Amino acid sequence: MMKYSYFPGCSANSTGKSFTVSTDYVTRAIGFEMLEIPDWNCCGTSAASLTSPELAVALPARSLAISEREYPGLDVVAPCAGCFRSLKTSVVYARESQENLEEVQALIDMPYEAKADVVSLLEAFSNDEVKAAIAEKVQRRLRTLKVACYYGCAMVRPAEVCGFDDVEDPRSMEEIMSLIGAEPVEWAFKTECCGAAQQMTVPKEARPMIERIFQNAQANGADCIVTSCPLCMLNLDMREAEINKGRIARGLEPFDIPCYYFTELIGLAFGATQKELGIDTHFHPAERLLLQRELDALELEEQELAAAREEARKKAEISAKIAAKKAAKEKAAKAAAAPATPEGKEVAE
Repeated sequence: MMKYSYFPGCSANSTGKSFTVSTDYVTRAIGFEMLEIPDWNCCGTSAASLTSPELAVALPARSLAISEREYPGLDVVAPCAGCFRSLKTSVVYARESQENLEEVQALIDMPYEAKADVVSLLEAFSNDEVKAAIAEKVQRRLRTLKVACYYGCAMVRPAEVCGFDDVEDPRSMEEIMSLIGAEPVEWAFKTECCGAAQQMTVPKEARPMIERIFQNAQANGADCIVTSCPLCMLNLDMREAEINKGRIARGLEPFDIPCYYFTELIGLAFGATQKELGIDTHFHPAERLLLQRELDALELEEQELAAAREEARKKAEISAKIAAKKAAKEKAAKAAAAPATPEGKEVAE
């Protein structure tokens, strides 16, 4: 499926701008169509659920009802993990019973049938048709780039709402990264919480949550962290400098682990420049690593070409030796089979 109703979310043109820019580039390149829901509103994320259960259901339901009216038959794609979970939770609640559905309809004072499903962009990109389209558009494989795929805690949990992938060991992002030539590493923190809002309310307790994520990614050989959640991206990318300041004060080596949206790396593999994808706007310097790995990939290709030429030379040499031995053997066999010539006499023709 390559056509969806589109819920941008509040971060689309602010803290998650490069996610939006890179998503737009990639979706246009593969013919993946997203029709923005008119007059959509904030989904409420975790703030609404802490304020009022009714509000947490009603805010996303209103946008879903508009989508149902404007784009009947289309499922809704929400790139942000928080938006995805909020919208999907509202759908699941409305589908649980007729009573729930009527309650939602009354809350938003709009017709709503909860017919359309809600998917994250990562889930939509995991569709076989979309993956085939991605593979077809790759111009430069991101070889030598080792990535730690980070889903965060909201993309695949709770399973009964968001579970399009394994809740403990999801693999969908790894499959997409492998398609574009990057090497996913195995690590233990791919679904660990980064602390999100706690980074503002209780930073002393929350900072170690981010540090452990970087630490585990580095320990398992990752060059970078790849995510699909604007809030996770903001937390990791923006706070790496602060984490490093604390590490230096404790006599520890600072991290140098850039963070990327998975769509940024797909766009890079399609041939886009880093500026076109918004990579130049990251908090932690993110351009140098990609340039270095591009050089590394070119060097690797040269080594492979040289190895292939040497292999071809060796095969040709061996084939020549085999041919020479075969010719010598055939000559010897002919000589052995020829009639004996009496001594001192010539054999008549």
